[in-house]
Amino acid sequence: MLLASFAFFYVTDNVLILVIWLREGNWFIQEKCCKILTLVVSIRPKARDGHITTGEPSHSKSKISTLNDVLKGQLDWLSSQLKNPSHPTCSIPLAINCLSNLLREPSVRVSFVQADGVKLLVPLISPASNQQSIQDYFELPWSIWFIPQLLYETCLCIWLLSYYDPAVDYLATTRVMPRLVEVAKGSTKEKVVRVIVLTLRNLLPKPACGAQMIDLGLPQIIQSLKAQAWSDEDLLDALNQLEDGLKEHIKTLSSFDKYKQEILLGHLDWYPMHKDPGFWRENITNFEENDFQVLRVLVTILDTSTDSTALAVACYDLSQFIQYHPAGRIIVSDLKAKDRVMKLMNHENTEVTKNALLCIQRLFLGAKYASFLQA
Repeated sequence: MLLASFAFFYVTDNVLILVIWLREGNWFIQEKCCKILTLVVSIRPKARDGHITTGEPSHSKSKISTLNDVLKGQLDWLSSQLKNPSHPTCSIPLAINCLSNLLREPSVRVSFVQADGVKLLVPLISPASNQQSIQDYFELPWSIWFIPQLLYETCLCIWLLSYYDPAVDYLATTRVMPRLVEVAKGSTKEKVVRVIVLTLRNLLPKPACGAQMIDLGLPQIIQSLKAQAWSDEDLLDALNQLEDGLKEHIKTLSSFDKYKQEILLGHLDWYPMHKDPGFWRENITNFEENDFQVLRVLVTILDTSTDSTALAVACYDLSQFIQYHPAGRIIVSDLKAKDRVMKLMNHENTEVTKNALLCIQRLFLGAKYASFLQA
């Protein structure tokens, strides 16, 4: 019966009237028209040549409406609701709900990306701790952000877009990755975590996305998620697949990329690169990236880590930086590392005290004389 009712719109051009009513009607009419149009697009017969076909012979031109006209009108209206909601509490949930159905169609993904609609979704992906700032951004009532379904359907839209390469290229340039990871880390809603993990799995092959996931500590977050009592087997499978994909991605990184990921994740161990003179000679200038980001993290580890191996490796790496970088002593001193390292000279672990002493020797005496003492 429902399909028969909507068949009326396929055999006449009146479907375009709904698009006009979207722009000119009151909210009640707009809401109903938007929902009807979403259903019409979703259940329509397979499209040919960019048109919504009626199932009638192709020569019945009066009974064919172009898909682009219908979709463009509806997508324009949906985008306008995300930019400037006409209803204080209903506009955004309606727009996201409709998009989560429409974006199942590959042709809709193309049109949505061409209309620059992807950027409108990113601010809606927010953990509970950031919802106040998002609410202020959209100037909407606080109650709207307590609708778990809104977050789920927004993430669902991103997942559907992750099957379209131009959308993935755009997402790689936005803040969507940190938002997705943060939500997955803190969400207790199984369906939200599932759709985010599936999205991340699709984005992983993109080199920029894979590197960013590792920077965000996603491997450790996956371990934490796997330890939770999820009942959804699809979620557990997706977590395992994402974990395996990240491991493969790490294998393709350069030696310094691997070193950087190890430092940023705070999981230091005596991997061969730490004591490889060739590694330090070839990569010493890479430590200058992002205002000596890696070096700053090493110094932070001295303060925050309780792992003896990590502390020993951090002290050793700082001593190596002093030895191989022309301005190593000055840079390490400017980062206030001296006091931190000196405290570790009294550490209970002999490996930590040994490497802390080496670092202090090179910091005070310089690499040449410190190496002579070590010999």
